[in-house]
Amino acid sequence: MLSFSAKAENPLYATGRPPLPCQARDKLRGSDSYAVGSDIIGFVERTRGVLLDNQLPSKAEGKSKLFYGYVMVIAAFLAFTVMFGTQYSFGVFFKPVLNEFGWTRAMTSGAYALYIVMHGVGNMLAGRLTDRFGPRLVVTGCGILLGLGYLLMSRVDALWQFYVFYGVLASLGMSSYVPLMSTVARWFTRRRGLMTGIVVSGIGVGTIIMPPVANRLISNYNWRPSYIIVGALALVTVIIIAQFLKRDPATMGLLPYGASSPKENSPHLESRGLSAREALRTPQFWLVSFVYFAFLFSEHGILVHIVPHATDMGISTASAAGVLSLIGAVGIAGRVSIGIACDRIGSKKSLAIVFVLMTVGLLWLQAARELWSLYLFAVVYGFGYGASIALESMTVAEMFGTKAHGAIMGVVVSVSSFGGASGPLLAGQIYDLNGSYFIAFLVYGVVTVIGLALALVLRPPIRNYQ
Repeated sequence: MLSFSAKAENPLYATGRPPLPCQARDKLRGSDSYAVGSDIIGFVERTRGVLLDNQLPSKAEGKSKLFYGYVMVIAAFLAFTVMFGTQYSFGVFFKPVLNEFGWTRAMTSGAYALYIVMHGVGNMLAGRLTDRFGPRLVVTGCGILLGLGYLLMSRVDALWQFYVFYGVLASLGMSSYVPLMSTVARWFTRRRGLMTGIVVSGIGVGTIIMPPVANRLISNYNWRPSYIIVGALALVTVIIIAQFLKRDPATMGLLPYGASSPKENSPHLESRGLSAREALRTPQFWLVSFVYFAFLFSEHGILVHIVPHATDMGISTASAAGVLSLIGAVGIAGRVSIGIACDRIGSKKSLAIVFVLMTVGLLWLQAARELWSLYLFAVVYGFGYGASIALESMTVAEMFGTKAHGAIMGVVVSVSSFGGASGPLLAGQIYDLNGSYFIAFLVYGVVTVIGLALALVLRPPIRNYQ
């Protein structure tokens, strides 16, 4: 502090009272001491800015605390476990429903075909809504529709009700697939493949758990009460999970995991890539769509008809449900493994690997006549099937960026859903005509080879947004 004499000699204190800060600033401005002080203050501010910039990536990567992106991964994993566990239990409900009403396999498969088509349409709409409003509202609405559809399934008395309750309501409830996948993609730039693989492994976990549980419920209570239990589980679980969802890291003042500076964040990251309209004008978009058309054509056909096929061979319902669960179990390894591989070798080579595995599995299925041979099929095909699901979101991000990831992926799912619808329906019709799935499974193998050929010619339309 200044002494009394120093204050007296200082012209700023000539009035006998301390000067206001603005007066002191104006008196000093232009002096050498002011210039030196300005340089020091400027240096401190610049240093502070550099330090703050360097702290942001650490925060984004969760070095100081848990990165919220991991919460998103856990939430999406749990949602997929419930959602797809119930979906892939359809094959277990297939014969009990068919036998009660006397429907043909083609008629019963038609409800699943409508389900897949509406699933694609719903995801296209849900992707656009997520880009605009965020995932929480969209996934909450989907949870309500999903639970309601399954609850009403317990009241089915006619074929049209089966188509409406399952093929429309429950299917639209499954439209949270794209919102969840797209949201996870926005939270990670590094390790996106691994995180996506972990998320979609929830599909495999659901496939392991739900078919045996559904089989036990049907054995003990019949299929109608079983649908009530399944519907209540889906309704409560998905709505609760939706409340933890955040659209992207920017909503919490964070960077995506792996972003090296704020300049890589929104509008930064989201501005990289093609809009939905631009993507639809590229041949790459249609190649990706038809690649997944080929994948879903066999995948949904197998998941619907593998249990009836096994029981037709004289295998018990419990063991047949075990084959379906094994496909889901091996699919978990496929999803996580291919997620890691995709981060290293890209989606194109990864797609080629999984299509080869699926083709080999389908060829083996032609010769499978005993339970052990079906288990071997489940291992080979299940790994490829699981890996293919994990690659869908990553392929869209690699090909077109993340600017309109939700909308683009929604359209891809919508286009490819026609493959998922036609595969089970075709198998049902072939069985009704021939009493065997042999020709249907052979067609699945041919279409899968076509998917492999299309995957090999994929090229990103642009690269500067990566």
